[in-house]
Amino acid sequence: MRLNSLKPAGGAKSARHRVGRGIGSGWGKTAGRGHKGQKSRAGGFHKVGFEGGQMPLHRRLPKRGFTSLARRYVETVRLHDLQRLAADEVDLLVLKQAGVVSQLAQDARVIKSGELARKLVVRGIGVTAGAKAAIEAAGGSVEKVAAKVATDGKKAARVKKSLEKAKRLEGVRAAKAEKPKAAAKGKGDKEAKGAKGAPTPAAGGAKAKAAKPAK
Repeated sequence: MRLNSLKPAGGAKSARHRVGRGIGSGWGKTAGRGHKGQKSRAGGFHKVGFEGGQMPLHRRLPKRGFTSLARRYVETVRLHDLQRLAADEVDLLVLKQAGVVSQLAQDARVIKSGELARKLVVRGIGVTAGAKAAIEAAGGSVEKVAAKVATDGKKAARVKKSLEKAKRLEGVRAAKAEKPKAAAKGKGDKEAKGAKGAPTPAAGGAKAKAAKPAK
């Protein structure tokens, strides 16, 4: 075999399809585009899935469920994977260093698969209910890491603004709750005062009758 004798396999390459080169070529005149219409013109294009204005297939079919874009970065860890680890405290970094999960993993989830017979502390990764029971049965524990709150930048400003708004709303609710109580108290005091100073109907009638001059 020589370099100058190398050539593609048979059928791997084909000549470029040239249209509009006369009637004898079989692709003359309309050049395979047919007669008239948007697709026969230069630049004529419909978006993918367009069906002439009727409801396209991708909109007619029902959609169910949700596919998370981050799901492929969450990896599964089994109990027998934890059994082989040398560390007594397990987190995502330990799993990456041991090669249990890939370096691209953003989170991990421990499932109940295999056996675990050693005491471990699992921290900062997801654990199913069955796996948690198995870890605790072996004398270990599962710890959750609290989410970090940003202290600078736009996110921190949004968090601060939301906290201030919540505090204002709490104050408004407390004021509204106190207002009916104060109104009810003032109304009760007023009624009690009026009942104390006002004469009874019988006494008022006798007093008015005594004040009236005799004819």
